[in-house]
Amino acid sequence: QVQLVESGGGLVQPGGSLRLSCAASGSIFSINVMAWYRQAPGKQRELVATTTPGGRTNSADSVLGRFTIWRDNAKNTVFLQMNSLKPEDTAVYYCYAEASWTGDRVQRAYWGQGTQVTVSS
Repeated sequence: QVQLVESGGGLVQPGGSLRLSCAASGSIFSINVMAWYRQAPGKQRELVATTTPGGRTNSADSVLGRFTIWRDNAKNTVFLQMNSLKPEDTAVYYCYAEASWTGDRVQRAYWGQGTQVTVSS
């Protein structure tokens, strides 16, 4: 059906930057919303940022002005540029997409496997 594969996580010092990527693959018919979520230890998964096929974006207040989400529709890929990282940004970051595949063209929610981001000195 549809698979999401993230890359780009790692360890970075406070104030540093990282870029996450998430590529969708499979028998894709269409992709609607793409987004990034994160989950810190002991906390619930929270929405970080979303983007529509037309490029409209929304971000959580906690990352406004620091994180930027965008997508390449031709490559079925969504990115998250994270600047001025803080220790509280430490979490597993998950890619999310609402997509349909050619088999039935039914919109479903898909998740990536997650990528660890650790902000520490």
